[in-house]
Amino acid sequence: MASLTKGMSFNNPEVIKFLDEAYRLIKEEALQKGTSRDYPVLEFMHPHELESTLDLEITAEPASHEQILDAMKNIIRYSIKTGHPRFHNQLFGSLDPYSQAGAWLASSLNANIHTYEVCPVFIIMEKYFFQKILNIVGFEHGDGVFCPGGSASNFFSIHLARFKKFPEAKKNGLFGSAPFRCYASEDGHYSMQKAAIFLGLGMNNLVGVKTDGRGHIIPSELERCIKADLDKGYTPLMVTATSGTTVLGSYDDLPAISKVCKKYDLWLHADACWGGGALLSKKHRHLLKGSHLCNSMSWNFHKMTGVPVQTSVFLINDPSKKLLEEANSAKAEYLFQPDKHYDTSYDVGDKTVQCGRAVDITKVWLQWRALGDEGMEARIDRGFENARYLTQKLRSTEGFRLVLPEFECTNVSFWYIPHRLRGQVEDNKWWQELHKIAPKLKERMVKAGNLMIQYQPLSTKGFVNFFRIIILNPLCGPRDMDFVIEEFERLGKDL
Repeated sequence: MASLTKGMSFNNPEVIKFLDEAYRLIKEEALQKGTSRDYPVLEFMHPHELESTLDLEITAEPASHEQILDAMKNIIRYSIKTGHPRFHNQLFGSLDPYSQAGAWLASSLNANIHTYEVCPVFIIMEKYFFQKILNIVGFEHGDGVFCPGGSASNFFSIHLARFKKFPEAKKNGLFGSAPFRCYASEDGHYSMQKAAIFLGLGMNNLVGVKTDGRGHIIPSELERCIKADLDKGYTPLMVTATSGTTVLGSYDDLPAISKVCKKYDLWLHADACWGGGALLSKKHRHLLKGSHLCNSMSWNFHKMTGVPVQTSVFLINDPSKKLLEEANSAKAEYLFQPDKHYDTSYDVGDKTVQCGRAVDITKVWLQWRALGDEGMEARIDRGFENARYLTQKLRSTEGFRLVLPEFECTNVSFWYIPHRLRGQVEDNKWWQELHKIAPKLKERMVKAGNLMIQYQPLSTKGFVNFFRIIILNPLCGPRDMDFVIEEFERLGKDL
């Protein structure tokens, strides 16, 4: 037992050597090679092949440092390099060196952000950070909390809206109350459906509001839905607008939706998990015009700003600055004692539904401190510049067709039309044939390992499978956008 506990000490020479090797391995293989165009984005294996390749056996005897390092090498080798300039698959990625250091720092200190006595520095850091971003959003009197992902942030919005309208539900539950109705874009994120399930509203009480051809909520349709529900005896509760939809990257008209919400006394939440980063740019913050009119907002810094997953904030426009605590507090006497020797308003843990919480603030604060406001703005602007460049190239290149004439965010959606389908009559049969192209081309793309771009249909618009490239990596430039077109033509011309 003595030898085992000795191996747990950070001062043990063998442990020091192991950590040095582990750091070198992560730095060189995951961070340096993983963000270099000289290496692939991925090395694909089918699930059953990967299961037989990875040595995951945990035995009674300790593994040697060499075995652990070998396992780490394979973990890195077969993982997707999401910081690679040609990873465009999802709404995250593009590793940042400073926030990476913040992730290491947070993990090394292993802090738990609920009370000041165990987490003094990070509570002060959060307080400063929320003041800064609340000012950017335009919430003059607000509050905020980090959440375990954007979906959880959106859950919070329904929870807060319900408490605000029916505070007695905190103690008595919802027994006997009229069914609530929540409203969200038909093109909005599926987390709102999950929230309706999780919070007991039921999926059928989340109403999908029709969007226009560009993917924006139609305010008149929203009002029509609300009126219809009032006539049926439902209790309209809240509206979720989307600032950067997952597929088309559309920004809802916040001032217009706010007018409807004020008319019917509904909570307005902005799901800006994806598109919130535009607020950091003077050129693009107009996309969230009217953000100050919202009651709450979700914003993921691990998306457009490239902080390591996950760094999600929930912001609330609350003059009382008490709503979060009133809605969530349970006043556990073993944790939140009122007679401590310091100002207990800094014990922030009771204003969230969680207890323990990781210090995600470290990652985004370190990045922002290192880059400054100007650097953060340049990072956002770079993504938009690349998206505009690629949009123009796709528009002018044979075999590619844009799903929309223009895109508001850095999602660029398009169809690739192989040679055999070009110049043909575009009837229903033609479109069904085009629908089959994207899965086949994606398979070739993944097996080649040089590029990752997602595809999907969009049933609300009647669109068959199309590709959606997400552009957010500041390492990207015109040559990476040109590569997308070249690689599609190389992989798909004979389909």
